[in-house]
Amino acid sequence: MSCGPLAPVFWQRQPKLPLQVFKFLRARLHDALAAPADRALLVWPMLLGAPKLVAAHPEGVPEGLLLAQAEGILRSVGVTDPKAAWDEALARHPDLADRAPEGWLPQRAWAPLGALVSLRLGVTLIALQGQPEDARYPLGAGVALFNCALFHECHDAFEDLWVAAEGPLKAGLQGLIMLAGGFHHQQMHNPRGMSNLLGDARRLLPGDGLLRTPWGAVDASAALAAAEARLAWLADYDGEMDLAPLWDLERPTLELT
Repeated sequence: MSCGPLAPVFWQRQPKLPLQVFKFLRARLHDALAAPADRALLVWPMLLGAPKLVAAHPEGVPEGLLLAQAEGILRSVGVTDPKAAWDEALARHPDLADRAPEGWLPQRAWAPLGALVSLRLGVTLIALQGQPEDARYPLGAGVALFNCALFHECHDAFEDLWVAAEGPLKAGLQGLIMLAGGFHHQQMHNPRGMSNLLGDARRLLPGDGLLRTPWGAVDASAALAAAEARLAWLADYDGEMDLAPLWDLERPTLELT
């Protein structure tokens, strides 16, 4: 799976998110990973945080407009009743929105980073669309999130599979988690964390990069090659060098076969 033109959006240095915003994003991701129908929960903050919509309605987005904006997106994840989906989202996650004179605004805790939340959940939703809605869903979701450079979200998708796995499969899934973690550290410009986790991934994944699972095979050879290039560069890192050249190296990808 590829994010197409959206692939480079998060393939760059990322800000460290405040804990409250991090928890906001993670709660919705966990719901969406646990049940494909709950991908609908990603839609509302994606819309409410959209800069153009907020700018056009500073006193609140009218609920009717919000439901109309969501209708087509919700249909793509199998939801046909926007009003019921909105009411459910408010009930399950009270930190979603605040009442305003003319409608709804992002809840004040995440509103300052509304544009980033909107973008991140929008790309997450794209990654999770089109996945098989059966036992293959978590693996497919993890691969898609990795390829969208949403490495922290990818880690969460693979983690549930890792917890239940045993033997070589558990080690291989841990390798994928470490691979995602290493590239997340690149986004945070943390060379020590990147080097440690990419080195761990290299040791845990099969030598040919092909991890066979009950839900399909993950070809990590391209991502491992990208990791090797970074480990080679970091071997000469003196703690003071500009990390910008790391972004010129090949971008990592996984392939699900």
